[in-house]
Formats: sequence, structure tokens, C-alpha cells
Amino acid sequence: MIRSLDGIWPKIHPTAFISEAAYVVGDVEIGEGSSVWPGAVVRADMGKITIGKFTCVQDNSVVHGDDDVAVGDNVVIGHRVLCHAKTVGDRALLGNGSTLNDGVVIGDDSVVASGTVVLDNMEIAARSIVVGIPGRVRGEIQERHVELTKYYCDIYIHKAQRYKKQGNLESERP
Repeated sequence: MIRSLDGIWPKIHPTAFISEAAYVVGDVEIGEGSSVWPGAVVRADMGKITIGKFTCVQDNSVVHGDDDVAVGDNVVIGHRVLCHAKTVGDRALLGNGSTLNDGVVIGDDSVVASGTVVLDNMEIAARSIVVGIPGRVRGEIQERHVELTKYYCDIYIHKAQRYKKQGNLESERP
């Protein structure tokens, strides 16, 4: 469902795919080729949420914040991620089930491992790998992490195009 709040409608690029089972509301801007999958919530009722180009918000994830939220280009937000971060840099990978609390800043090309909990107001430098509860920087990403992020990003760019091309087929169901 895509809906306005206080007269402000989400701005969604025509090439983006938004599942009919997602919830996108308020002052949201979603860029070219991006995707929001079933069960995902992008709720801008406290500030603007900007999602860049070719970024995927996978199933059952939540993007929300107590202020403006900026998610970069080519970001992979895995399944069941709670993203309350202030900023997620370009080409970041947020692993399945990770939690990014208020005010978090994730630098470009960083990886937050599955299940990690990043505490309020942490600033993660570019090219970092963050692991654990609470999340701690465990080192710098390696080429395999760059390739993995690109791999998942490319898969979801392709999936979004496939789904977008199909349209809403509910009316054609037998």
C-alpha cells in the first residue's frame, strides 16, 4: 500500500518496484530501479526518508526514523532488518535480522552482519565490517564482501524488473 500522510505522497521513481504487500507512507522518496518487497514498511512520519537508486528493502524489513533517514545507492537491506539509522552509505549490506538504532551512520561499502545490533548514534567508517550484539567493527571489508554486496544488489535489480514487468495480475487470476 502506498499512501499519503498529512497530504504528502511518497515520490517513487517509475522504474522502482513496490510490492502491493509493502507499506510506504508519507515523505518518502524512492530512486530509480529500487525495490520494496512484501511485508516491508517504509514509514516517514517523523522526517523524510530517502532511498537511493538500485537499493532493495527486502521482505519484512522496516525503514523508519525519529528524524530524516538517508539510504544510499546500491544498498542491500536484507530480510527482517530494522533500520532506524540516520544514514546508510552507498553499497552497504545490512544482513538479515540486523538492527540499526537511532542516529546510526553506516559508511559507504560497509557490511553489517546478520543479527548484528548497532547501538544508538554509532558511526561506522566506510569499508567496515560490523558484527555482534552489540555491534562492533571487526575490521575492514575484503573484496569478497564487495562482490557479495554487488551480487545481491544485482539479483534484486533483476527481480524488481521481472516483477515490475508483470504488473498487478490480481485482476487476471482465474
